[in-house]
Amino acid sequence: MQEYTVVIAMLALIQYMYFLMRVGGARAKFGIDAPATTGNPDFERINRVHYNTLEQLVIFIPALFAFSTYVNPLWAQAVGVAYIIGRFVYAQGYVNDAKKRAPGMIITMFSNVILVVGTIIGIFL
Repeated sequence: MQEYTVVIAMLALIQYMYFLMRVGGARAKFGIDAPATTGNPDFERINRVHYNTLEQLVIFIPALFAFSTYVNPLWAQAVGVAYIIGRFVYAQGYVNDAKKRAPGMIITMFSNVILVVGTIIGIFL
């Protein structure tokens, strides 16, 4: 079962690369040359999705493997899928209107909290 946890982690990284490619496309579309990160509100929202996903991955990847090891691989995978869905919901909402990012962020944060807190509980129980 642990191999599926690796698949979930790789899917999260593929998702991150997709968001990175969207930034490249937005740079071309809006004429924002690197290393600039501002200049057009639409570009800035796409770029923030990319950056925020990186910030969340730092928590998600180690927590996913720890939860899979100390709690249950199947539950880790289920929470991992929720995380990935949450990131897409976040991205869709944020790109359209920054005020619409909350549902995806809630799913993402809840997934990470489950993985981190669950791991700590799993280690001591």
